[in-house]
Amino acid sequence: MKKTAIVAAAAMLLSVAAASQDGQDAFRTRYGRQVRMVGAAGVGVESILDSWEEAFPDDPALHEGRYKYWMAKAVTTEVIPRKERRYLGSEPVLSLKDSTGADVYYFEDNVFTDSLFTKAMLAIDKAVALAPEELAYRVDRITSFMLYEKESPELTTREILNLAEYDRRVSPQWTYYGQPVDREAFYATLQEYCWNLFKTGTPDSYEAFRTVSEAMLKLNPKDASSLNNMGSYWFVYRKNARQALKWYNKVFKVSPDDYNAAKNCVLLARREKNEKLEMKYLPMLIRATDSEQEKAACQSRLEMLEKKKR
Repeated sequence: MKKTAIVAAAAMLLSVAAASQDGQDAFRTRYGRQVRMVGAAGVGVESILDSWEEAFPDDPALHEGRYKYWMAKAVTTEVIPRKERRYLGSEPVLSLKDSTGADVYYFEDNVFTDSLFTKAMLAIDKAVALAPEELAYRVDRITSFMLYEKESPELTTREILNLAEYDRRVSPQWTYYGQPVDREAFYATLQEYCWNLFKTGTPDSYEAFRTVSEAMLKLNPKDASSLNNMGSYWFVYRKNARQALKWYNKVFKVSPDDYNAAKNCVLLARREKNEKLEMKYLPMLIRATDSEQEKAACQSRLEMLEKKKR
């Protein structure tokens, strides 16, 4: 009799859990449908979020929805004029001449309402706390800081470093909206942030790029992408050919036919007007490239340099 009662109680608990999950899924479906129709902060979205929170306050997806609602409210886009041809790594949406005939470039720029941005970050913090191994919520948080800080990514850098340290210390079983994330995908996520920091092209963003790349090398000292990053930092930003070559040669030790390293070494040799160095790396670029056109151009250039040397 006692055993029967225990089995019945267990079945009841499973039934309640299943009903709870069904209820959460129903809210997620309803929310997703509304957002597709009206946007993250459109009519009716906040009412769904309020009802969802009343029923399931510990559903992390609810808090991500709340984050997206406040982010949509916090951001407005305006067009700003600048003298530079590029702004934060972006091309202008329009270019005109001023009264003196000089070029003026116009760029789209995001402007944030700080109080609403704070609400968005508090909401995504709740999602992260409830589901610490859900990578999507951490991506939301880092991306928001990157958009907010623009050319001076201090908080962005800190958040990326915290993510890398958490991964090193805890070895979490990362998921992305419930789907397993392998090591390659996790590293690719960090590399995507590195690329965006590099593309921003400001002194602070280049230093952040270096700092994050160094942290990634602590996670994986043989990661060719991070070694390439360090080479690019010295090549593009610091314009130190010796240091750049040191890092690119480390890439070749772990990835002998690495295209990015070979390409950058050839470009570096040309910038330095060092034909001997260019002749060293052109054969490596010929092996590494998948482009028949680039292969033919490199071969022609190599033959020309060899004839010149004779």
